[in-house]
Amino acid sequence: MIVSEIKLRVRYGETDQMGFVYYGNYPEYYEVGRTEALRTLGTSYKELEDNGIFMPVINMSIKYIKPGKYDDLLTIKTIINELPRTRMNFIYEIYNQQNEMINRGETTLIFLSKEKNKPIICPEWLNKIFKKSFQEI
Repeated sequence: MIVSEIKLRVRYGETDQMGFVYYGNYPEYYEVGRTEALRTLGTSYKELEDNGIFMPVINMSIKYIKPGKYDDLLTIKTIINELPRTRMNFIYEIYNQQNEMINRGETTLIFLSKEKNKPIICPEWLNKIFKKSFQEI
């Protein structure tokens, strides 16, 4: 299992009239968590795309537990609990400053060939990065 954490402060423009995080912004928080998780492993979306690989989201679920609020310092925990094949699953847990879980989500992404626009197996160079990280834990 790989776990990555990043902190993010809720900005005014991300809230609704009640001062709560607008529900549609949570997928953007997931994106931040996911890209930073890949970066901490030693790769990035840019490197994937430079190597002809796209990773579109094909499924997402969200559970809203408590509202995030303007100026809260959120912790976005991103969990990868299995090695990818043609799909990659990410789990997200978002916590407020009181360390209360306020949101939980999951996304499934596929590896897609930029050239052929067809699903592919996780590239070997990327799979080595994941395997190494799983072994270190």
